[in-house]
Amino acid sequence: MSRTVGVLVMEHIAVGLVENHKVIGALNIFPEAAQSLDPLQSMPAEGVVDCIRQQIEKVAGGEKISGIGIGFPGIIRNGVVEDSPNFHQAKGFSLQAALSTALGGKLAGAKVHLFNDADVMAAGIAATQGKLNKLIRVWTLGNGIGFGRFPSSEGIWEGGHSVVTLDPKENFCGCGGRGHLEGILGRRSMRLRFLDLEPEEVFENAAGGDARCKEFVTLCHRALTAATATSIHMEGPGTFFVTGPDVKFIDIGLLDRLLHEMVKMSPLQGSRFEIVPTSDEMGIIGAAVNADRAT
Repeated sequence: MSRTVGVLVMEHIAVGLVENHKVIGALNIFPEAAQSLDPLQSMPAEGVVDCIRQQIEKVAGGEKISGIGIGFPGIIRNGVVEDSPNFHQAKGFSLQAALSTALGGKLAGAKVHLFNDADVMAAGIAATQGKLNKLIRVWTLGNGIGFGRFPSSEGIWEGGHSVVTLDPKENFCGCGGRGHLEGILGRRSMRLRFLDLEPEEVFENAAGGDARCKEFVTLCHRALTAATATSIHMEGPGTFFVTGPDVKFIDIGLLDRLLHEMVKMSPLQGSRFEIVPTSDEMGIIGAAVNADRAT
């Protein structure tokens, strides 16, 4: 049975060996311990590639690998990171080609495929839940907001940058655009909005009755629901999965109630939200699944 290496780059780099939609052995993580400041944010793109190469070599253990799949934040096309608001140093970088060139030994010649990080999360959910024949849509909540789709199709699919408000003061999105979902629900954006509070404190204060924080929490849920409603009006109803480091902030019941207010045409009703606990393994499996399909 051929084995594929899956790589997920989000708040850190996670790499694993995948066989038959399951991770074989231990994952390799960089950095090994969580840090208050994300070291990948300030690392040159070439440095990120070198870190990925090192972790792949460790998990491969000298074995012959059929392919390598990488999930990376941003607009990904033809192996190039065309733009990545949360990894500015990678804009325009041919990451797929750079990693292919860097691999040596038994890994030399292994097919490398680059995908959007949220797309590989969608593929991972499809594989682990036995839904590879279904349309899977997923929101990933973290420093930025990703929108993943399986099966992947032509398009940009940067759903985190959906315009959910016309308020010109909503300018916290990392891409510089106004009114974006990520500019409300993204961790970076929350920190800019509440300079005196961490995101966890904002939601704790809201639960304690703080009016400013309660208003913001409602805004977060309305924003995510509005972006979801847009997808429903474009592609139809279904289950929307929500995952990522900050999924803990989400009230699924509130999302469902708000969605009922926003989607009224009877053929488009019937959607629901489902939380999937954040997991490096899920993204690694999805990256491997997409790499196998691409190969």
